[in-house]
Amino acid sequence: MPTADDWLLNPLGLVEGLFAQHGPTADWEKMAVSYFANKLQDGSVAEMVPSLNDVPLQQLKSGGVARFRCMVQDMFDPEFYLRVFEVQGPDAQTAVLRCGKYRDIAACGPQQQVNLESPRNVTADRQTFYCVPVPGEAAWVKEKFARRATSRASASTSYSVQRNKRSLEEAESSPHAQHAGPAGAAGLPLSQSPQAKRKQTLRAPPGGAPGGCLPSADLNFPLASETGPACIVKVYEDWDSIKLNDVVEVFGILSMDPELGLQQDSSGGTGEAMASGGMADAEMETGEAGQGDDESHRCLPASLVPRLHALTMRKLTHVNPLLPADLHPVCGSLLAEAKSVRSELLGALSHALLGDELAAEYLLLHLVSSVYARRDVMPLGKFSLNLSGCPCNPAFTQELYLLLQQLVTTSHRLPMSLGAMNGARLAPCKDYAQNRLRTGALQLPGGASLFLDETELQPGQLDAMGVRNVTALGNVISWQKVDYDFSFHQVEFPCNLNVLVVSEGRSLLPSDCQMRLAPAPVPADPAAYFTALRTSLSPALLDRIRSYLTLARLSDYSIGDEVSKAVEEDFVEMRREDPQVTGDDLHLLLVVARLLSLSVGQTGLTRERWQRARHLEMQRRQRIKRNNLTHGHEQ
Repeated sequence: MPTADDWLLNPLGLVEGLFAQHGPTADWEKMAVSYFANKLQDGSVAEMVPSLNDVPLQQLKSGGVARFRCMVQDMFDPEFYLRVFEVQGPDAQTAVLRCGKYRDIAACGPQQQVNLESPRNVTADRQTFYCVPVPGEAAWVKEKFARRATSRASASTSYSVQRNKRSLEEAESSPHAQHAGPAGAAGLPLSQSPQAKRKQTLRAPPGGAPGGCLPSADLNFPLASETGPACIVKVYEDWDSIKLNDVVEVFGILSMDPELGLQQDSSGGTGEAMASGGMADAEMETGEAGQGDDESHRCLPASLVPRLHALTMRKLTHVNPLLPADLHPVCGSLLAEAKSVRSELLGALSHALLGDELAAEYLLLHLVSSVYARRDVMPLGKFSLNLSGCPCNPAFTQELYLLLQQLVTTSHRLPMSLGAMNGARLAPCKDYAQNRLRTGALQLPGGASLFLDETELQPGQLDAMGVRNVTALGNVISWQKVDYDFSFHQVEFPCNLNVLVVSEGRSLLPSDCQMRLAPAPVPADPAAYFTALRTSLSPALLDRIRSYLTLARLSDYSIGDEVSKAVEEDFVEMRREDPQVTGDDLHLLLVVARLLSLSVGQTGLTRERWQRARHLEMQRRQRIKRNNLTHGHEQ
């Protein structure tokens, strides 16, 4: 059995050792799960594990432990595999049992073959997720994670990144890749039984290429500009807690065997036969183990889309590398300096908005907003902002986005030009022909900032696609949901996106709050203006702002009984003075008061913050009213 120092390089050896020591009927699985969980509980040890986000695939060791920070883009049907299978030698007396967990390819030695008909075989199921790098993740986030991983890896003596010795082309020309047969095959795919081989031959398209192989440009990333590996994650325990669009960190055993690109699957998902536990051929032919109706599933070569057999998998509440996953231990110390950081950030935002301090206040409140709960269909805590009166200058809005991109962890800028609106679909849709979820630009992780640039909207006609896209944006803003198109019906998926709409006049989209910029001279060179602003923010200050924004968004908040009663009395007085004041106005005031409190590091509402919220709202409404009187109602 491998020593404890080998668990990073040879985790399968450790699993096989436990299996051999305790046998298939003992709790060897629980022991393996517990061993890896205990190892990875230590944050310093976990960071020594090489990351798919930071290390090129060709430099990673197949069969070693790896990790992946990602978003669940698609969820496939569960697949069946052989948890325990029998391997036979040259004579029937040498049959032994092997462990198939955490494997795609059966481990067979020379002169051995898998006995698919053995009554001692044990079948189990595992869930498969298609995961992509976190969409819209900021460059500074990637850089800090990579820098931290590099420093940890250099200090580690248990793992060293190495280049694979054989290229994919060499592997495909080997006897193993050509399915020479069980004799001498060290990793025989179970799907390459004679029946499965005949079945694959029938499926193969002209030219001999694997049927429907996924081209490298079609990794189904929500944002076209994204780079990095996609990955099929195979989960063995507690997969019911993982949902579509969750951001997770997976620690697992990496599998990049060339055989995986040649396998087909009729289980309705990955397009991959379970080599270390493929279904019996009778099940594959009848479709009893999966969907089985569509024979054109994509096969995903492991050189392009590696497999990761999950040892542990945890949801991430944030992807800020400056903060620990659990914020409670550092919450108090960071909130203590919230006022000073807020003041620095407010000055920078005011400078970016051409000296408009009131607009900067509202933009800051927008940056710390987040959906914290849902009451029936109403998302609570959202604060979509329409920043109207922006200069009709693409350079200004682009530079403003670049500034915000340096502050938040995840973001995406969507220019609302006719071409963009009438072009690609923003909401995901189900592709039944390939049995996968076709992504869209609105499939974003929770907490992402969505920057909608309406200053680029030109006169013209929205086509059917454009109307659907505008409707989808309206649903995100109003209800924090995206309707995924499943052809025969729509499926609502809740989201948590901070939507900022910049526009010249009032936006054609709804918003929780409209903030009109005060007229000011536009810099002759917006790029130079914003470059000077970004340069003035020191790296230390930037990091403090980034930590502050993440912590403020995720902090708890409550309203005491005494303040709640005072708010109620104030609302009654407001209605008496102005009968047009509605419950919606009170709701907006409470949202502003909540965000004001969180922005100064307070987790509860005080009378002072409530009065400050009323004052800000009065100033904002007066500015819009003056503008309407001067220029007429904005359209």
